[in-house]
Amino acid sequence: MPTLTGILALAAPIMLANATTPLIGFVDTAIIGRLGEAALIGGVAIAATIFNALYWGVGFLRMSTTGFAAQALGARDQVEVHATLARALIVALAIGLSILVLQRPIRSAFLWVLGGSDAVQIAATEYYDWRIWAAPAGLINFTVLGWLIGLGRTMTAFWLQLIANIANIGFALLFVTILGWGVPGVGLAAFLAEAAAAVVGLLVAWREVHARGTLANRTTILAPAKLKAMFAANRDIMIRTVCILAATQIFIRFGAGQGDTVLAANALLTSILYITYYLLDGYAHAAETLVGQSIGARDRPRLDATVALSALAAGITGLTVSLLIWLTGPTIINFMTTNTEVRTIAAQFLPWAAALPFVGVWCFLFDGIFIGATRTVDMRNMMLISFIIYLVALAALVPWLGNHGLWAAHSVFFVARAATLGWAYRWLAEDVGTR
Repeated sequence: MPTLTGILALAAPIMLANATTPLIGFVDTAIIGRLGEAALIGGVAIAATIFNALYWGVGFLRMSTTGFAAQALGARDQVEVHATLARALIVALAIGLSILVLQRPIRSAFLWVLGGSDAVQIAATEYYDWRIWAAPAGLINFTVLGWLIGLGRTMTAFWLQLIANIANIGFALLFVTILGWGVPGVGLAAFLAEAAAAVVGLLVAWREVHARGTLANRTTILAPAKLKAMFAANRDIMIRTVCILAATQIFIRFGAGQGDTVLAANALLTSILYITYYLLDGYAHAAETLVGQSIGARDRPRLDATVALSALAAGITGLTVSLLIWLTGPTIINFMTTNTEVRTIAAQFLPWAAALPFVGVWCFLFDGIFIGATRTVDMRNMMLISFIIYLVALAALVPWLGNHGLWAAHSVFFVARAATLGWAYRWLAEDVGTR
């Protein structure tokens, strides 16, 4: 049976690993922010958002891989553990190469949607044109991390992410601060960091597979029933993720419509929040592992204990993170930019950013529970309902409250996601109880 200590031990490395994922965009924004030009800050932030969107858009690779790997491990099927990774890597490589082929129309579409001034769009293009070449590596990283998390190898996942983060910081400081390459320099740094992490990740995965001593053959990897289940789960998760991406792009678009300074201020706050979201998502990943293993073993008491203890730990952590942002936010904002006007506007909307970690941690946790159970149809349907609620909130609040209304609607979206998944959880629990 899971314990609170065990959940924390499992979640902590994932939280640290996840927190490093958006640090590529955070570090790049901070380094460019030190140059003091709002258009450059906004451009790098928009370009970083494009990559967050691309990676989130194919986040089904990480999520489904975690769920299927955890269930295979819970069922003690070592052949399927390997086959899960192999299937996911094939899909990751195919999508990554497709992104490279379509990189220009992808860039044009995103920049059209996100908007911004000509200066912002130029800076975003310079960053994008370098970092896009790491797309296959980035998707491979997602897949390997998802597989390791499903196996409970969270400390290994942490070290892989740390490699990417340290490499990015080092390259960015070299290319921008020392060599003066500006925005192209941070894009190149991100590319090199993700490529290095992919190489190391594949080596680690290969070693893990061989350590288990059982390899899946081509027939097992390409088994029609398994492929059908994987693609069905990926389809549902992709629809769910597209809704999240659309909500994020709408948020940025509305901010850009209020001028470069508001866009830059919102970008600074969201870059902070991305780190906390990934950090708190560690509890979701821990839940994915433990819930998946519970369902693979058909153990309802273990499932109930996992959910209860994860909720306790996640709530306490979410509240703590919100308080930390409230207390340290002004210092972080001043560190990230020297632009006085951007600092002032960011501080004005800091309370919204401070509240969101505690508001959002519940939907992250429920995401992990449903992914671990591979109940992707429920996830998809509840997300569609939440997205409609978000659009209604935008229409009602933004014309009335401006940027405050934008942040309020964003908060409503998180609440709706948690509430709808919480309502659907009873179906999941009842199904496990009848097996």
